[in-house]
Amino acid sequence: MSRHPEVLWAQRSDKVYLTISLPDAKDISVKCDPQGLFSFSAMGVQGESFDFSLELFGKIVPEGCKTNVGLRNIIYSIMKEEKGWWKRLLKSEEKPAPYIKVDWNKWCDEDDEDPNSDLASDDDDATYVGQEEESSDDEGLLYLPDLEKARGN
Repeated sequence: MSRHPEVLWAQRSDKVYLTISLPDAKDISVKCDPQGLFSFSAMGVQGESFDFSLELFGKIVPEGCKTNVGLRNIIYSIMKEEKGWWKRLLKSEEKPAPYIKVDWNKWCDEDDEDPNSDLASDDDDATYVGQEEESSDDEGLLYLPDLEKARGN
């Protein structure tokens, strides 16, 4: 019997991001149909089968879909056929399945969108696959030249 992994979603005016929480997934298969049908299947670490299909709100460009596979999740960047904000993820007005949730970490409102932002770029995939931004341990500390000025040297 097949199970559903947790699916988190967020959008930009030109893309939809799907993050599928499935650690150490194997045999990952995805189909993106121009009409907006997104199908996913994979095998879990203990051999269990996971799959789901989503009928997305709008049409997509299959050639513009990118995949980044991490240790804990799989992130899909799906290019919208027409630039614009979707009212919801799915075409159906029904409440989405309980395994589909909003990804508040990637969420961006229309008026907050950074035109240069691409969460699924090929160069920085490690920055959003479950890693936190590093904070500097020495924030607020005086460096040696500043310390000497403070002492009057």
